Amino acid sequence: MPKVKRIPQRMCVGCRQMRNKKDLIRVVRTPELEIMIDRTGKKSGRGVYICPNAECFNQAVKGKRLQKSLEQDIPESVLEELKRELVED
Repeated sequence: MPKVKRIPQRMCVGCRQMRNKKDLIRVVRTPELEIMIDRTGKKSGRGVYICPNAECFNQAVKGKRLQKSLEQDIPESVLEELKRELVED
């Protein structure tokens, strides 16, 4: 009997839905306290996952879920940059 391969699941901080890890984008707070999008999913630091659409991003920011998950306040300039990168994908 073949073994079923499990697909990793993560929760989006915006819509709070469990989705396949590869369908989400990882936002990471590095040890140097820099916040950036991690396209590889392998950068060290505290990471959170979010759907690649503006609606989920807006919900995460409005409810301060992104800030709470990263355990750090996020400056407006960084939020605008993250939104721009998420929406263009």
